[in-house]
Amino acid sequence: MLKGDPLKAALANALKDAEGLGGQERRFTALAVREMSRHQRLLDLAARTLGHPPSKIGLLEDQTLVRYVLWRRLFCGASWVRISPEVKLPGPVRPRTIKDDLLAQVAESPLPEPPASGAERLATRYSFPNWLVNRLAELHPEPVLEAMLAALDEEPSLHFRVRPSGTRAEVLARLAEEGVAAEPVAVALDAVRIVEASHRVFETRVMKEGRLQVQDVGSQLIVEACRPLEGTLSGQTVADVCAGAGGKTLALADEVGKAGRVVAGDRSRRRLAQARERARELSLRHVSFPHPLPLEQAGVVLVDAPCSGTGSLAREPDQKWKITAKSVGEFHDTQLGLLEELAGQVKPGALLVYATCSLLPEENDTVVRDFLAKVPGFTVEPLAPLFGPERAAVLCDGPFLRALPSRVPGGGFFAARLRKG
Repeated sequence: MLKGDPLKAALANALKDAEGLGGQERRFTALAVREMSRHQRLLDLAARTLGHPPSKIGLLEDQTLVRYVLWRRLFCGASWVRISPEVKLPGPVRPRTIKDDLLAQVAESPLPEPPASGAERLATRYSFPNWLVNRLAELHPEPVLEAMLAALDEEPSLHFRVRPSGTRAEVLARLAEEGVAAEPVAVALDAVRIVEASHRVFETRVMKEGRLQVQDVGSQLIVEACRPLEGTLSGQTVADVCAGAGGKTLALADEVGKAGRVVAGDRSRRRLAQARERARELSLRHVSFPHPLPLEQAGVVLVDAPCSGTGSLAREPDQKWKITAKSVGEFHDTQLGLLEELAGQVKPGALLVYATCSLLPEENDTVVRDFLAKVPGFTVEPLAPLFGPERAAVLCDGPFLRALPSRVPGGGFFAARLRKG
């Protein structure tokens, strides 16, 4: 990962090649890797303060070892007595450019207190780039900003969507019978959170029956944003333009039912192949992947657009060091161009739902505003009536869905409903 590979891919490949690790060890390894990426700025600052900056440690592996010791100390409360057996490995197992007495010093030397307030303090404490925290500070007061950054710094819980919709109480009861602790998520109608750390849920009968689908809460809310204000999507044709690996495609398929149809596409052949396989596993014969997509037949067109992913940094923490202010501007241009391209293909009366997992208005409100200014014939439909007063108070900002990480578990998401006249 430190050489440039995406964290998710690097970790998956490393664990695939590892031998002799049990499930608990693999989960701890994955957690430690994500945590060191998540807190990298703060860990490296602590190392520099103690006189051991990464620039003075020649091997990436040993830079990571110092970060690991500091992570165990600062975030796990572990002492050197506990940490030392974990890092005192034989020479052939790891590089030995640093000695164990240096690691003991890293684990035990006193550290100064960070500054008390300000955007830079938050950027350091929660390990985010200064430019991103400064931009978010322009949008939110400091207490709200800190809560958002803290939420994005947490290891995400495991969330599922219950199938079919409206059967959450039954599924929770069945999970309890099988000894799996789970709870409902109030802001989403069919979302449940697995409370325990183990992955026993994947071995339950209710899971094997296809009653649960892994899906972020924000993604479930975006699918809800595709529903009509009255009635259901049952029997309708829905197009999922940027389907990715198909999570929302499957949810939309459940919404329209066997009498309806979902057509899905994506520019990534690899991710679309995953979507096809997932639809096949669930025997969803009313899901197809034609090219080009027949958008003129769809009553609802979902555009979950490529974006910076600032709302999903809890799940992909390495991305925070790859996003730049310049790339956000480039995403805006891509998103606006995509909407303009689709506008002419959408039939009159159809609903165009624009969504991102970004926290930045440049990719959200501004894209919608610029689209409406350039393309006549579309109007914004408020989302609050769809969610109802109680949920809308948490989820909606003006006419839009704006799920902030501090208020909605699992990240930050945006959605707008655009009706073609």
